[in-house]
Amino acid sequence: MRWITRKFAKVDRIACPWLIRKFVDPNAEFLFLAPETDWGRVSDGIVFDVSGCELGHHGPECSFDAIMKKYGLADPALVELAKIVRAADTSDKSWAPEGVGLEAIAEGFRHIARDDHDNMAKQFAVYDALYEYCCARLARTAQ
Repeated sequence: MRWITRKFAKVDRIACPWLIRKFVDPNAEFLFLAPETDWGRVSDGIVFDVSGCELGHHGPECSFDAIMKKYGLADPALVELAKIVRAADTSDKSWAPEGVGLEAIAEGFRHIARDDHDNMAKQFAVYDALYEYCCARLARTAQ
């Protein structure tokens, strides 16, 4: 399936493709369009992280949360990772202290990447590592 969002990705628009590829659609194709695109006319894929779309920000939650809800992703480590992404991608940093660091890392990758696809390739390892960090933290608290 084709997944479509805005260009110049930072946090949510990189975290969401990672989530989609790992847990929703391993063969996902991502298309990044200009922010001024008429999003209501886009019909050749699933739009995410665009104002007013189903898989976008709603209340205090970001697009990562919307995708988790839509696709029934309830893995406890993903729930913890969602808090980090939310803290990095929204103005409320209280969700997770790691969010401030993720926001800085994402901004740095945005500046060194050639384009959004290169940015995804560079950052997916960050989300793999954060997911494992969340898994390990949950395992420690379960003991």
